[in-house]
Amino acid sequence: MLYYLFDWLDKAFDFPGAGVFQYISFRAAASIVTSLFIMLALGKPFIKWMQNKLGIMDEVRTELGLEGAAQKAKTPTMGGLLILTAIIVPTLLFAKLDNIYVLIMIGTTLWMGLVGFLDDYLKKTRGKAGLPGRYKVIGQVLLGLAVGLLITFHPDINQPLKTTIPFVKNNEFDYTWLVSWMGDWAVDYAWIIYVAIVIFIVTAVSNASNLTDGIDGIATGVAAVNGGALALLAWVSGNVIMSSYLNIVYLPNIGELAVFSTAFVGATLGFLWFNTHPAEIFMGDTGSLAIGGIIAVFAVLIRKELLLPVLCGIYLVEDLSVIIQTSGCKRYRRKHKLPVGVPVPVEKRPFLMSPLHHHYQKKGVAEEKVVMRFIIIAILLAIFTLSTLKLR
Repeated sequence: MLYYLFDWLDKAFDFPGAGVFQYISFRAAASIVTSLFIMLALGKPFIKWMQNKLGIMDEVRTELGLEGAAQKAKTPTMGGLLILTAIIVPTLLFAKLDNIYVLIMIGTTLWMGLVGFLDDYLKKTRGKAGLPGRYKVIGQVLLGLAVGLLITFHPDINQPLKTTIPFVKNNEFDYTWLVSWMGDWAVDYAWIIYVAIVIFIVTAVSNASNLTDGIDGIATGVAAVNGGALALLAWVSGNVIMSSYLNIVYLPNIGELAVFSTAFVGATLGFLWFNTHPAEIFMGDTGSLAIGGIIAVFAVLIRKELLLPVLCGIYLVEDLSVIIQTSGCKRYRRKHKLPVGVPVPVEKRPFLMSPLHHHYQKKGVAEEKVVMRFIIIAILLAIFTLSTLKLR
């Protein structure tokens, strides 16, 4: 909104300094500062409101024997509402709202925030179960479907079926190649494969982000690092000089997403102020599902989805640890014919507990140390991800 106001002031009255709003770098900086201010200004009042007026506390399973579980059970949740506010407000203020990429990211934030909010709200009003898993998956699938179709068919989105392959010299990849066996029909039906891939990416990353949100500060810390890397990738992809120099797909108008992504970084860093151990508030599924959806859709929009296994390596290993744990326990149960209700012995499980961060907690590593090490690894992965722009 402010972009349009100062653009009018600049053109109509030659207002001093108004022209600075034409620069994405300035608006991105203003976005992160505003996002941080919103978080720091509203954080304490929101926490007190959740505690005193609503009494909405987190549902922590104290029987699992995790460090500080009893104290965590007294911590308010649904802090994701703060994160969403700190993302949306700066975006509305500083981004160009006629930009299709910005509109898709706003829609993604609100939609996944709504799905997560319903889950959190039902947990507090109807018991621990919350929103059934299949409905969360339906929400993720619908988002992936909408985003895939918009990218494919919206007239303002260029080169819809192309992406960037990391570590390859001529790194532009066309999804049409996947259905080249269809001959002349390949061009007409490649979008079906592409949309299916987008749905998978959105669902996988959103769920992985949800799994990572298990101890104080880990989800927000990792998300802030990922958001910063994606902001840089969006800027170079939307800059004709930089994209030509780096030999990556040039996407006109995509640089505007830097304003959104800096708001995302500011929101997650600001939330980390209150979420570091011992956490004063948790984000809940309102935040974790939205964060994963945002990262997934953002990467797809800037055609860097194939970098997600590297950039989001923390999410990947967290997700894999749950899959390995579940399949390993199932095999043991079948092999030894354990009756229903009898747990698999801890020493026979692939991990002491999953997701992976809980495994290290069970091994006696302090929660703060687990979080900091995961964030450090996320930073290294982000640096490596950015280096793939030249490592070919």
